[in-house]
Amino acid sequence: MRFSTLCTVLAGSASLAVAAPVADGKLTTGLRLIKTSPEDPGTWVTEEDKMTKYIAKKLQFIDITDITDPEVLAILSTPDGQEPEKLAVRAVTYPSSPTRQSTANPLISQVSTSSPQSWLTTLTGYNNRYYKSSTGTSSATWLFNTVKSVAAANSKITVRQFTHSAFNQPSIIATIPGNTTDLVIVGAHFDSTAGSSTARSPGADDNGSGTVTILEALRVLANAKYAPKNTLEFHFYAGEEGGLLGSAAIFSNYKSARKNVLAMLNQDMTGYSPNGKITFYTDYVDSSLTTYVTKIATSYIGATATDRCGYGCSDHASARSNGFPAAYACEDKMATSSPYIHTSNDALSTIQWPAVLRHAKFTVAFLVEASFL
Repeated sequence: MRFSTLCTVLAGSASLAVAAPVADGKLTTGLRLIKTSPEDPGTWVTEEDKMTKYIAKKLQFIDITDITDPEVLAILSTPDGQEPEKLAVRAVTYPSSPTRQSTANPLISQVSTSSPQSWLTTLTGYNNRYYKSSTGTSSATWLFNTVKSVAAANSKITVRQFTHSAFNQPSIIATIPGNTTDLVIVGAHFDSTAGSSTARSPGADDNGSGTVTILEALRVLANAKYAPKNTLEFHFYAGEEGGLLGSAAIFSNYKSARKNVLAMLNQDMTGYSPNGKITFYTDYVDSSLTTYVTKIATSYIGATATDRCGYGCSDHASARSNGFPAAYACEDKMATSSPYIHTSNDALSTIQWPAVLRHAKFTVAFLVEASFL
C-alpha cells in the first residue's frame, strides 16, 4: 500500500518536475517549481513570488525545479515518519555514547568567539547575501578566501567552490582528508534575504551565525592539524533561502557519485537562545543520528531541547532526500528563536555570543567523535 501510494504521488511530482518545464516552457519564462509539503504536487512561481508570497509569510518550501531523480522526489513526497525503504539502505549504526573525550576536550578548549565576531562583522557588512544579488556573489568570494586562509594552517586541507548553473553565488566545501573516503559533514548556509534582491539583509543570525560556527570549528581543527579517520567536510551552502538550492545540488552530486556519507549535521541559526540550550529538530531527519548527536551535545555541552520545524526548513532536508543520514541543531525552539530573521533587523547587535560559542564547541566535539565512526 505504501509503495502504491508513494508511486502515485511520485508520478505527479515527477511529471511536474521533469516534463512540465519542457512542455510548458516554464523555465524559459523564469518560473520555478516549489513544494510546500509532501502532499503538494508543486506550484510554479517567480523569484518575486518566493519572497513575497512565501518567505515574507513564513511559508517554507523546497525548489524542485532541477530535481529529476525519482528516488529523491519520492522522499520529498513522503510524510515524515513514513520514509521510503530506500532511506534504510544508507542506515548507519552509531555508538551508544561518546568515547573520544581525551581527544576532543583539548580541541574544544581552543574554541573562542574572537574570530567569529570578526568574520560576522564582515558578513553582515554586505547589503545582503541574497543568492542572485551582486553582493551575494561578492560575499561568497570573501567567504571562499576566508575559508582558504583558515584552512592554510594545514596543507592537507582542500577548499573548493561548488558552482551552480542557475545563479552566480557558489557554495564552498572545505575537506580534511581522512584514512577513509567515508564522509562526516557539517553544513550551514551563508546566503540571506529580507524580501527582495536589493533589500538590506545583514543575516546575522540567519545564517551568518551558523556560518561562523562551523568556520570556527574548521579553524580549531586546522590549527591542530587534526588527522581524522573519516574524511571531514565543511559545507557553506548558497541559495538556501531560494528553496535549498545549493545543498540540493551538492547532495544530488554526491548521490550520483555514490559517496558514502556517515553523518550530515546542519546548523541554521546558532546565535540567539533565550533558553540557553542547543535544540535538535526531530522531524524530517535521521532519528538514529539525531539521538547520537544529542548524546554528544549533552555529554560535552549540557542539557538540550527538542522541537519540530516542518517541511523543507533547512539544508538537512537536501541530504536526507538524497538518502544520507542528516540531523539539525538550532539555537532554540521555534517559538523562542530570533524574531528578527528575514528583516533588516537581523543585525550583528542581536547575536548572543555565548550561544555561538556553545554551538562551536559542540561542532568540534561532534566532528571528533564522528571522525571515528
